[in-house]
Amino acid sequence: MSDEVKTLHLVMHGRVQGVWYRDSMRREAEALGVSGWVHNRSDGTVEAMVQGDGDAVDALVRWAHRGPQLAQVERVAVELGSGSFAGFEVRR
Repeated sequence: MSDEVKTLHLVMHGRVQGVWYRDSMRREAEALGVSGWVHNRSDGTVEAMVQGDGDAVDALVRWAHRGPQLAQVERVAVELGSGSFAGFEVRR
């Protein structure tokens, strides 16, 4: 584990809504000790802000490229994020 706290903003494109993406990401984030939130956007993408140990955040980004079994992730846009989070929330 690294000492660095990393915060990233992610937008997942592809077949990512209606496939349990958000709840699967919450479970994966909690398993990795990553905080933040995830929600569906009206354009069909899924958006997330993730924060935690650099290695754990990197692992969650790798997971985001795959997603849950029914997802078909075409691409993940990754940018630096901001904020402070406790726990991981699925937003409606």
